[in-house]
Amino acid sequence: MGWHEFPLVVFTVLAQCAVGAFILLGALILTGRLEEASLRRLNRPMLIIWVLMGVAFAASTLHLGSPLRAPNALLRLGGSWLSNEIFLGSLFFALGGLFWLLTLLDKVSPLLRKVLLGIAMLLGVAFMYATIHVYMIPTVPTWNTPFTPLGFFLTSVMGGALLAQLLLNLSGQGYRLMARLLPWLGALAIVVALGSSVAHAMSLAGIQSAIQSAIDLVPHYQSLLIIRLALLAAVLALWLFALRSMRHQPLVLCASFVLLLAAEMLGRNLFYNLHMTAGL
Repeated sequence: MGWHEFPLVVFTVLAQCAVGAFILLGALILTGRLEEASLRRLNRPMLIIWVLMGVAFAASTLHLGSPLRAPNALLRLGGSWLSNEIFLGSLFFALGGLFWLLTLLDKVSPLLRKVLLGIAMLLGVAFMYATIHVYMIPTVPTWNTPFTPLGFFLTSVMGGALLAQLLLNLSGQGYRLMARLLPWLGALAIVVALGSSVAHAMSLAGIQSAIQSAIDLVPHYQSLLIIRLALLAAVLALWLFALRSMRHQPLVLCASFVLLLAAEMLGRNLFYNLHMTAGL
């Protein structure tokens, strides 16, 4: 495995989970299903979202050789998807964090906070869109497929739904608020992820250049894929078990999220190691 890409693995997986959770919780707030008093109880657990974003961006700088080169990533803003990704991600981090802080301190009116929340949610979607386009490179046939946007989207849904339910549970209102919707949304995403992972593995046999074949890029690819599928199946089982085990629900949900991170980081590591270019 190419661990030199691990900073990008951490960045993409953690950022996608954090954005997914923020958007789902934001939808609760904007639709009125999360009242002001409930939002205040949720505020402290929501700090986890910003910790994940902080770790993600810190990890991304390690891929630059020197963290001091990080500002250079913005030099092609508007002309490079990488620059767009960093810019939009930073804006999401800033405005989303500002919304969280204003809510925590109970500053400005609830209406203005909701406007800020809506803008941050749109920036989160734009951030994920830019991240996908960074890897849709015509000369990299193993990445330039529908499985790339699908995989990134599923990470946001699975990780976001599970993290959102965990945060709601830690705030003491997980059962009442979207207790049924979030697990089934996540379960559907996991089932799709299981099927798409198998389909993606089968498609690799048809990708080759003049000097290499995609199926030969990663030693023991099938074994590693089976481990990832087993981890996703365990996440699904624990998540559904948490619905019945109210007493231990926070612990079970936390274990599920850790297993999901392991599964997605393994899958993302496989993704980066499948890099190949067309032609010579």
